[in-house]
Amino acid sequence: MKFLLFIFIGGVHLLSLNSGKAIYGNGNHQRTFQEIKEEIACYGDVAKAIINLAVYGKAQNRSYERLALLVDTVGPRPSGSKNLEKAIQIMHQNLQEDGLENVHLEPVKIPHWERGEESAVMLEPREHKMAILGLGSSIGTPPEGITAEVLVVTSFDELQRRAPEARGKIVVYNQPYSNYSRTVQYRVQGAVEAAKVGALASLIRSVASFSIYSPHTGIQEYQDGVPKIPTACITVEDAEMMSRMASRGNRIVIHLKMGARNYPDADSFNTVAEIIGSKYPEQVVLVSGHLDSWDVGQGAMDDGGGAFISWEALSLIKDLGLRPKRTLRLVLWTAEEQGGIGAFQYYQLHKANISNYSLVMESDLGTFLPSGLQFTGSEKARAIMEEIMNLLRPINITQVFEAGEGTDINFWIQAGVPGTRDETAQNCLYQTNMNKGQLWI
Repeated sequence: MKFLLFIFIGGVHLLSLNSGKAIYGNGNHQRTFQEIKEEIACYGDVAKAIINLAVYGKAQNRSYERLALLVDTVGPRPSGSKNLEKAIQIMHQNLQEDGLENVHLEPVKIPHWERGEESAVMLEPREHKMAILGLGSSIGTPPEGITAEVLVVTSFDELQRRAPEARGKIVVYNQPYSNYSRTVQYRVQGAVEAAKVGALASLIRSVASFSIYSPHTGIQEYQDGVPKIPTACITVEDAEMMSRMASRGNRIVIHLKMGARNYPDADSFNTVAEIIGSKYPEQVVLVSGHLDSWDVGQGAMDDGGGAFISWEALSLIKDLGLRPKRTLRLVLWTAEEQGGIGAFQYYQLHKANISNYSLVMESDLGTFLPSGLQFTGSEKARAIMEEIMNLLRPINITQVFEAGEGTDINFWIQAGVPGTRDETAQNCLYQTNMNKGQLWI
């Protein structure tokens, strides 16, 4: 897999555009859009040099090789684990050896959850061992497990209509897949909604449009004042099977056993490196991905790829001997999978200097064929982005889409800083926009 990075260095302050202020260049001269457009066009040769180095030159496949070494060496990196802290220390050393500036670690506190042993066996109407994955932050069952009848529903609305039937049962959500952002609410809120109607546990259908008997994990959230119940993900196939059984009037009984445990918050770090700006060093363009992952894979796609192409962005700039006008700051977040915990603490620490943040970027939707850039900001800022994307005509990636928000950068976007994520070819499993290349100003 190739990781393509497209980085362009300009003199436009997108924050001022997003907040509705005038655009200024040097001194008090108010810059016209035509002047900005002409300046952007001047970076055509720089853009070609970056493209050539990343796609055809010595940097070809470099981010892939770097990523492969880390994930093969460290493996999965769940929040609070020794593997995550090992990965952070390795990345800290790698960024220093790469010759980047101001490489340092910023301490944060993060959740520590472990799944333990887990199993689910359907006892009636026939015996069937099911594949499951406990959801992040779920409590465990009692040591002997939970044996209970199943109530299958397709939506929260159906659960409410059938609330009297749910008490003392295991609720199974066989929610149809529409898109990831809508369907994932069953993973996040399923346990709470089931607990409100007296369920003993909840099982959600894997949040995917396609399955090869593959349950997916992810974070779920409890709610104050609502009993905490165990919750896990099952496969699309098993959810559909139980739905068919229920429609025939079969009594379904499951024995669920989960050894999940939540521990006190652990010490961790956000990992930071920079290329300091030549003209406006106090102004920051933030490039980011997260280092943590779930525990059932290497985390190469989520979000090793995003973290490493973000590092590659700075490497390409450095290798070409370029010095951006503004400081390019790489942040490798920790505990994103738990809800952007590391990113929130970074925001709390740095928000006093929010006026110095020109643009925030996140790469965390998968590394696939790029088709454009997702962007959130003012219409004037969007017009500038469209001009910048014209520099990518040599590789036919020029579109600017909506919705640049992401878990680790939403704090900044909500405060008025423009934000971007990358648009790529849709993944066949999730049918959601995946990101690959990134763009820097």
